[in-house]
Amino acid sequence: MAFRVIPVIDLRGGCVVRARAGDRDAYAPIRTPLASGSAPADIARGLLAAYPAEILYVADLDAIVEGRAPDLASLRAIRAACPDVELWVDAGFSDLAGVEAFLGEGLGRPVIGSESQTDSRLVRALGNRAVLSLDSRGDVLLGPPDLHADPSLWPRDVIVMTLASIGANRGVDTLALIRAITLAPTVSIHGAGGVRGPDDILALQSLGAAGALVASAIHDGTLRG
Repeated sequence: MAFRVIPVIDLRGGCVVRARAGDRDAYAPIRTPLASGSAPADIARGLLAAYPAEILYVADLDAIVEGRAPDLASLRAIRAACPDVELWVDAGFSDLAGVEAFLGEGLGRPVIGSESQTDSRLVRALGNRAVLSLDSRGDVLLGPPDLHADPSLWPRDVIVMTLASIGANRGVDTLALIRAITLAPTVSIHGAGGVRGPDDILALQSLGAAGALVASAIHDGTLRG
Protein backbone atom coordinates (compact mmCIF):
# COMPACT_ATOMS: atom_id res chain seq x y z
CA MET A 1 0.00 0.00 0.00
CA ALA A 2 1.27 3.47 -0.88
CA PHE A 3 1.99 5.87 1.97
CA ARG A 4 -1.11 7.95 2.68
CA VAL A 5 -0.96 11.66 3.46
CA ILE A 6 -4.30 12.50 5.09
CA PRO A 7 -5.19 16.22 5.28
CA VAL A 8 -6.80 17.34 8.53
CA ILE A 9 -9.66 19.70 9.36
CA ASP A 10 -10.40 20.79 12.94
CA LEU A 11 -13.97 22.04 13.42
CA ARG A 12 -15.21 24.34 16.15
CA GLY A 13 -18.38 26.40 16.16
CA GLY A 14 -19.13 25.55 12.53
CA CYS A 15 -15.80 26.82 11.19
CA VAL A 16 -12.30 25.44 10.71
CA VAL A 17 -9.73 26.37 13.35
CA ARG A 18 -5.92 26.25 13.39
CA ALA A 19 -4.52 23.65 15.76
CA ARG A 20 -1.54 24.59 17.92
CA ALA A 21 0.20 22.15 20.31
CA GLY A 22 -3.06 20.46 21.29
CA ASP A 23 -4.26 23.50 23.28
CA ARG A 24 -7.81 23.22 22.02
CA ASP A 25 -9.19 26.14 24.02
CA ALA A 26 -6.80 28.47 22.17
CA TYR A 27 -7.65 27.35 18.64
CA ALA A 28 -8.78 30.30 16.50
CA PRO A 29 -10.51 30.41 13.10
CA ILE A 30 -7.99 29.50 10.46
CA ARG A 31 -6.33 31.97 8.13
CA THR A 32 -4.84 30.19 5.15
CA PRO A 33 -3.80 30.97 1.58
CA LEU A 34 -5.74 27.91 0.48
CA ALA A 35 -9.18 29.50 0.93
CA SER A 36 -11.01 32.69 1.74
CA GLY A 37 -12.47 32.48 5.23
CA SER A 38 -12.84 29.41 7.40
CA ALA A 39 -15.94 27.65 6.04
CA PRO A 40 -15.45 23.86 6.21
CA ALA A 41 -16.34 23.19 2.57
CA ASP A 42 -13.95 25.88 1.30
CA ILE A 43 -11.08 24.66 3.48
CA ALA A 44 -11.67 21.07 2.42
CA ARG A 45 -11.53 22.04 -1.27
CA GLY A 46 -8.41 24.13 -0.67
CA LEU A 47 -6.58 21.37 1.18
CA LEU A 48 -7.36 18.79 -1.46
CA ALA A 49 -6.37 21.14 -4.28
CA ALA A 50 -3.00 21.63 -2.57
CA TYR A 51 -2.58 17.96 -1.68
CA PRO A 52 -4.92 15.56 -3.49
CA ALA A 53 -5.82 12.70 -1.18
CA GLU A 54 -8.27 9.84 -0.86
CA ILE A 55 -9.00 10.45 2.83
CA LEU A 56 -9.78 13.61 4.79
CA TYR A 57 -9.66 13.54 8.60
CA VAL A 58 -12.13 15.73 10.47
CA ALA A 59 -11.92 16.41 14.21
CA ASP A 60 -15.13 17.86 15.65
CA LEU A 61 -13.72 19.66 18.69
CA ASP A 62 -17.09 20.70 20.11
CA ALA A 63 -18.06 17.04 20.20
CA ILE A 64 -14.69 15.85 21.55
CA VAL A 65 -14.21 18.50 24.23
CA GLU A 66 -17.76 19.43 25.22
CA GLY A 67 -19.65 16.23 24.45
CA ARG A 68 -21.94 17.84 21.90
CA ALA A 69 -23.61 15.96 19.06
CA PRO A 70 -21.57 15.73 15.84
CA ASP A 71 -21.65 18.83 13.62
CA LEU A 72 -23.60 17.13 10.85
CA ALA A 73 -24.17 20.38 8.95
CA SER A 74 -20.43 20.96 8.53
CA LEU A 75 -19.82 17.32 7.67
CA ARG A 76 -22.55 17.40 5.03
CA ALA A 77 -21.02 20.56 3.54
CA ILE A 78 -17.61 18.87 3.36
CA ARG A 79 -19.14 15.76 1.83
CA ALA A 80 -20.97 17.83 -0.80
CA ALA A 81 -17.78 19.74 -1.64
CA CYS A 82 -15.61 16.61 -1.81
CA PRO A 83 -17.90 13.71 -2.72
CA ASP A 84 -15.12 11.34 -3.82
CA VAL A 85 -13.08 11.58 -0.61
CA GLU A 86 -13.52 9.25 2.35
CA LEU A 87 -14.01 11.09 5.65
CA TRP A 88 -12.49 9.85 8.90
CA VAL A 89 -14.43 11.63 11.63
CA ASP A 90 -13.54 11.95 15.31
CA ALA A 91 -16.56 13.36 17.13
CA GLY A 92 -15.74 12.14 20.63
CA PHE A 93 -17.63 8.88 20.10
CA SER A 94 -17.98 6.93 23.35
CA ASP A 95 -21.05 4.71 22.96
CA LEU A 96 -22.28 2.29 20.34
CA ALA A 97 -25.66 3.98 19.84
CA GLY A 98 -23.97 7.26 18.95
CA VAL A 99 -21.64 5.58 16.48
CA GLU A 100 -24.48 3.65 14.85
CA ALA A 101 -26.46 6.88 14.47
CA PHE A 102 -23.46 8.54 12.85
CA LEU A 103 -22.90 5.59 10.50
CA GLY A 104 -26.55 5.87 9.49
CA GLU A 105 -25.87 9.37 8.18
CA GLY A 106 -23.40 7.99 5.61
CA LEU A 107 -20.92 10.78 6.29
CA GLY A 108 -17.77 8.78 6.84
CA ARG A 109 -15.89 6.32 8.98
CA PRO A 110 -15.87 7.01 12.72
CA VAL A 111 -12.58 7.52 14.54
CA ILE A 112 -12.64 6.21 18.10
CA GLY A 113 -10.26 8.30 20.19
CA SER A 114 -8.76 6.54 23.19
CA GLU A 115 -9.06 9.81 25.15
CA SER A 116 -12.87 9.55 24.90
CA GLN A 117 -13.11 5.95 26.17
CA THR A 118 -13.51 4.50 29.65
CA ASP A 119 -12.93 0.92 28.50
CA SER A 120 -12.30 -1.05 25.30
CA ARG A 121 -15.87 -2.24 24.64
CA LEU A 122 -16.67 0.21 21.85
CA VAL A 123 -13.48 -0.58 19.95
CA ARG A 124 -14.18 -4.31 20.31
CA ALA A 125 -17.75 -3.90 19.08
CA LEU A 126 -16.90 -1.88 15.98
CA GLY A 127 -13.85 -3.71 14.65
CA ASN A 128 -12.82 -2.53 11.19
CA ARG A 129 -15.89 -0.32 10.79
CA ALA A 130 -13.95 2.29 12.77
CA VAL A 131 -10.46 3.75 13.01
CA LEU A 132 -8.75 3.72 16.41
CA SER A 133 -6.81 6.79 17.56
CA LEU A 134 -4.25 6.07 20.29
CA ASP A 135 -4.03 9.48 21.95
CA SER A 136 -1.22 10.77 24.14
CA ARG A 137 -0.11 14.06 25.61
CA GLY A 138 3.59 14.15 26.38
CA ASP A 139 4.45 10.88 28.09
CA VAL A 140 0.87 10.32 29.23
CA LEU A 141 -1.19 7.75 27.35
CA LEU A 142 -4.83 8.88 27.28
CA GLY A 143 -7.66 6.44 27.79
CA PRO A 144 -7.78 2.77 28.82
CA PRO A 145 -4.31 1.20 29.11
CA ASP A 146 -5.37 -1.97 27.29
CA LEU A 147 -6.21 0.01 24.15
CA HIS A 148 -2.58 1.11 23.98
CA ALA A 149 -1.05 -2.20 25.05
CA ASP A 150 -3.13 -4.92 23.36
CA PRO A 151 -2.91 -4.90 19.54
CA SER A 152 -5.47 -7.70 19.32
CA LEU A 153 -8.05 -4.96 20.01
CA TRP A 154 -6.92 -2.77 17.14
CA PRO A 155 -8.77 -2.45 13.80
CA ARG A 156 -6.88 -2.44 10.50
CA ASP A 157 -6.31 1.34 10.65
CA VAL A 158 -4.79 3.00 13.71
CA ILE A 159 -3.72 6.61 14.32
CA VAL A 160 -1.00 7.44 16.83
CA MET A 161 -2.03 10.94 17.93
CA THR A 162 0.59 12.94 19.86
CA LEU A 163 -1.49 15.96 20.83
CA ALA A 164 1.31 18.20 22.06
CA SER A 165 3.05 18.01 18.67
CA ILE A 166 0.08 19.19 16.63
CA GLY A 167 0.85 22.44 14.81
CA ALA A 168 3.97 22.97 16.93
CA ASN A 169 6.46 22.85 14.03
CA ARG A 170 8.93 20.71 15.95
CA GLY A 171 8.74 17.42 14.11
CA VAL A 172 7.05 14.13 14.77
CA ASP A 173 7.34 12.45 18.18
CA THR A 174 8.24 9.00 16.92
CA LEU A 175 8.48 7.03 20.17
CA ALA A 176 4.77 6.19 20.42
CA LEU A 177 4.66 5.53 16.68
CA ILE A 178 7.59 3.10 16.80
CA ARG A 179 6.00 1.33 19.77
CA ALA A 180 2.72 0.83 17.89
CA ILE A 181 4.45 -0.37 14.72
CA THR A 182 6.52 -2.83 16.75
CA LEU A 183 3.44 -4.16 18.56
CA ALA A 184 1.38 -4.61 15.38
CA PRO A 185 3.51 -4.73 12.22
CA THR A 186 0.57 -5.87 10.06
CA VAL A 187 -1.73 -2.99 11.13
CA SER A 188 -1.72 0.26 9.15
CA ILE A 189 -0.29 2.77 11.62
CA HIS A 190 -0.65 6.49 10.86
CA GLY A 191 1.32 9.21 12.61
CA ALA A 192 -0.41 12.43 13.66
CA GLY A 193 1.16 15.59 15.02
CA GLY A 194 4.24 17.54 14.01
CA VAL A 195 4.76 16.80 10.31
CA ARG A 196 6.72 19.78 8.92
CA GLY A 197 7.34 18.72 5.33
CA PRO A 198 8.75 16.08 2.96
CA ASP A 199 11.66 15.10 5.24
CA ASP A 200 9.27 14.13 8.03
CA ILE A 201 7.17 12.14 5.58
CA LEU A 202 10.26 10.24 4.45
CA ALA A 203 11.22 9.59 8.06
CA LEU A 204 7.79 8.15 8.83
CA GLN A 205 7.94 5.95 5.74
CA SER A 206 11.34 4.64 6.79
CA LEU A 207 9.91 3.63 10.17
CA GLY A 208 7.15 1.60 8.52
CA ALA A 209 4.22 3.96 9.03
CA ALA A 210 1.34 3.57 6.59
CA GLY A 211 0.49 7.27 6.52
CA ALA A 212 0.40 10.60 8.29
CA LEU A 213 -2.22 13.16 9.25
CA VAL A 214 -1.12 16.63 8.14
CA ALA A 215 -2.58 20.15 8.34
CA SER A 216 -0.10 22.98 9.02
CA ALA A 217 2.50 21.81 6.51
CA ILE A 218 -0.11 21.89 3.73
CA HIS A 219 -1.50 25.29 4.75
CA ASP A 220 2.01 26.73 5.04
CA GLY A 221 3.09 25.35 1.67
CA THR A 222 5.94 23.17 2.94
CA LEU A 223 4.15 20.05 1.72
CA ARG A 224 2.46 19.79 -1.66
CA GLY A 225 1.06 16.86 -3.55
